[in-house]
Amino acid sequence: MAVDYWWGTGRRKTSVARVRMRPGTGVIEINGRPVEEYFARQIHSVQVLTPLKVTDCRSKYDVLARVSGGGITGQAGAVSLGIARALLKADSAAGEILRKRKLLTRDPRMVERKKFGLHKARRAKQFSKR
Repeated sequence: MAVDYWWGTGRRKTSVARVRMRPGTGVIEINGRPVEEYFARQIHSVQVLTPLKVTDCRSKYDVLARVSGGGITGQAGAVSLGIARALLKADSAAGEILRKRKLLTRDPRMVERKKFGLHKARRAKQFSKR
């Protein structure tokens, strides 16, 4: 029995991406829009396409992603991780390449919470001598 599609979940900061990948012609849609339209800045669209480029699978699979939460940078990172995880399920031989490029590692950095009595997480109030 052939698998119709593979799922991959990616997270970055507060963004969560649910990625569905299936054999196809290389169409990539994020929230129903093409990747170049959704991520206007080239750096973000390049980050999203990196797992497909390093495994040379750009035109082998169609990618449909639903992403929510966070900002554009977090969403791009989440989609990239989701694609890498789906690729791992689709082709286990790609795992070595993805691991070597650190594309299967979730970035653990989160925004530090603001503390009371401070302006931001660590920024103290301005000192006044008089």
